[in-house]
Amino acid sequence: MRPLGPTELKRLHRAWQRASTGRVALLLENVQTPWNVGAISRTAAALRVDHLYLAGTTVAPSHPRAGKTAMGTERYLEWSRHPTVVEAAAAARQDGYTVVALELAAGARPIFALELTAGAEVCLALGHEDHGLTPACLALCDRVTFIPQLGRVGSLNVAVAAAIGVYELRRRQWEALGPGRVDLDP
Repeated sequence: MRPLGPTELKRLHRAWQRASTGRVALLLENVQTPWNVGAISRTAAALRVDHLYLAGTTVAPSHPRAGKTAMGTERYLEWSRHPTVVEAAAAARQDGYTVVALELAAGARPIFALELTAGAEVCLALGHEDHGLTPACLALCDRVTFIPQLGRVGSLNVAVAAAIGVYELRRRQWEALGPGRVDLDP
């Protein structure tokens, strides 16, 4: 084993890009900490999130402190600002997404058991660092899911939750392709 060189790394990334055809988006409701938005932006750029719907008081990825954490990756993202979560969810639906809340809430299903139709294009909704999603947002969502946790801590950082959620959606797309459908050799 050895680390991949620049050319090998580009080839590997291109293979996964070709295998990732579905769209994924994020709806951020009142995510106010620039560092969290920056970390979410970097993950979104790495996992090809197609759009960020910013609702309420969410900091823009272009905020200087968000950009510092994103390390410039925010330039690869498209986002739109919406005064309310109602407008943000409506925009996501109009763009063809199923809106799924990622929240520790009554009736939520574990993310690995989330029922989605084949080829579903999903917009994951994530909320404020301390308060999570508002009841208004939860009511707007088509489904509610959560990330099971085993430790003594009751919740994850919003940027970490976004990364796990987006990765799980991408993993499902890759799994649906079947074994051997992605060339793993650089």
